[in-house]
Amino acid sequence: MQFRNPSGHAAIVVAAAALLAVTSGMALPAAPAGAVSRSPDGVWRVDGYGTVLSVERGRLQEYQTTSVSCLKGESAARSGGGSTSPRYLTDEGDAFTVRSGPRPDRASLHVDGSPNYRDLRLVPALPASCAREMPGGPVAAFDVLWQTFEENYPFFAAKGIDWDAVRDRHRPRIHAGTTDTELFAVFEEMLAPLHDAHVALLAGDTGTFARSRPGTVIPGQTLEDRIKAYIQERDLDGRPLREFGQGRIGYADLPGGQGYLRLSAFGGYTKANTFAANSAELDRALDAILTPARTARMKGLIIDLRINGGGSDSLGLRLAARLTDRPHFAYAKRARNDPADPARFTRPQPLYVHPAAGRPRYPGPVTVLTSGTTFSAGETFTQALIDRPGRTVRIGEPTQGVFSDALERRLPGGWTLLLPNEEFLTRSGHTFDGPGIPPHLREPVFTDEEFAHHRDSAFDRAVEVLRDPR
Repeated sequence: MQFRNPSGHAAIVVAAAALLAVTSGMALPAAPAGAVSRSPDGVWRVDGYGTVLSVERGRLQEYQTTSVSCLKGESAARSGGGSTSPRYLTDEGDAFTVRSGPRPDRASLHVDGSPNYRDLRLVPALPASCAREMPGGPVAAFDVLWQTFEENYPFFAAKGIDWDAVRDRHRPRIHAGTTDTELFAVFEEMLAPLHDAHVALLAGDTGTFARSRPGTVIPGQTLEDRIKAYIQERDLDGRPLREFGQGRIGYADLPGGQGYLRLSAFGGYTKANTFAANSAELDRALDAILTPARTARMKGLIIDLRINGGGSDSLGLRLAARLTDRPHFAYAKRARNDPADPARFTRPQPLYVHPAAGRPRYPGPVTVLTSGTTFSAGETFTQALIDRPGRTVRIGEPTQGVFSDALERRLPGGWTLLLPNEEFLTRSGHTFDGPGIPPHLREPVFTDEEFAHHRDSAFDRAVEVLRDPR
């Protein structure tokens, strides 16, 4: 668990080690009637997330725990809020709230920009391991990395990975004299078969590990620049997009009364890059795009997410709220919640799309363009439209298949590990982790053949679908 502002980013860009998906959008539930007013000071274990929090005298300290380790995580100072719901701020500017529950031994945690909250349970004291200094060295780093995945990663069975066998094969290679380069190479061998773009290892000068699903690439600025230029030249007949959010949001009117909305991320819209600032910029963009005059004559909207590195799930929900006049189910979130049983999760928290009050909306026909470079928050937004009341057609290729927030963990020696520990469920309880969300209509996306023949088949199919209302 980490308190990184969800407006950060979502897919992990190798060069910058950048886009980490954490989410946004829903306020904490109100305290039940009759709840006792009290300060949430104490030691709290978070359901799921392998975390213990110490809250005392205006300070909060995170401890990242496994059965073999306890490492200090982030710390934060109180920055406001009421006596029963104090707010805290980290040195990096990330904000969150701890709220007392209806019982003395219950509380909840809400990270600014996250659509869900995390349940806290009062415990007598910190684990005994937190009182001891964690040994360093390559053996300790190996044990903590392996155990962190063992207790938190939900997808070993789905990916056909025998994690015990991975330990048995690689741990004998690690000893006190193992160099950083050798250790990094072992970790890379262990993690690469997961083919999980929300798994990463940030090892300073030694290197950065991140992989996308086979046959896909991780979005980056070079790819973004190339595709944006191609779309403007080919699909928009040389007309530039009207851009917002530092170029991450673009819009153009199309012939025939259709609109084209392109988002390359759900975050990074402002230099401040806080959830509040990014939300305001997204609202500004959508107010300018979805004007009453334009939506009255609009015959369909193409939303292009084919190169989308992710970001804040709540910004995705904020966009979805502009595309409906009726509330609808978005998804339910749950986290793995038993170190010994990968099949046990926290209680799913259902999240809904509610029409944006007092803001211009477009509830008409929509096509959504996706591909293997649609990552994380781009995928949760796509999932949030599955039950949309208006006509919604997905076109292109399956999304990347990574939905969970990225759980950040420190390793002995200072390296940082990232992994998923959550599932995003459909109304029927299905997840798209791994294979991604499939399109309704399959079309090639930015292949060599498409470029060679000056085609954009997914875009053309979207235009055709919106032109024919059947």
